[in-house]
Amino acid sequence: MTHRDRFEAIYDAYYPLIHQYAVRRTATPEDAADAISETFLTAWRRLHDVPESEGALLWLYGVARRVLANQRRGAARRSDLGDRLRQDLAAARPPSPTGLDHVRAAFDALPETDREVLALAVWEGLNGREIGKVLGCTATAARIRLHRARKRLATALGPHPMTTLEEPCANSTS
Repeated sequence: MTHRDRFEAIYDAYYPLIHQYAVRRTATPEDAADAISETFLTAWRRLHDVPESEGALLWLYGVARRVLANQRRGAARRSDLGDRLRQDLAAARPPSPTGLDHVRAAFDALPETDREVLALAVWEGLNGREIGKVLGCTATAARIRLHRARKRLATALGPHPMTTLEEPCANSTS
């Protein structure tokens, strides 16, 4: 029996049982599919370690158990990392200076595309050519998008004595 034939025999015989095992222990069909795939990939790679007959099923259950444990640990690490990043970002975000809350609110109310082009110009200090590269468009298109986004922001801000939206020369001519 060839390597492939042996693997196919094991897969055909035990896939339904490993499938049920994974589905009962995961929250989503995608997680179950990942666990099943990883289990049989391990079986393929280590086919010489897979016992004969019924021992193969028990070996596959052991592999699936470890794969699921790895998935849970990975999910916990990602969740912990996400929590830490959210805390770090919240702590790093400077409070709005008094009187500029209306600017933040107006900015947040803009469409995502406008916020991105404005952020690239103002926060990152990019010029039209550079913005075009980031957005995957021409420099001219980027400058037009930036001009329109600035106009929409000015409209959203309305008349306010502390607000000016004059375009810096470097951002509007490059």
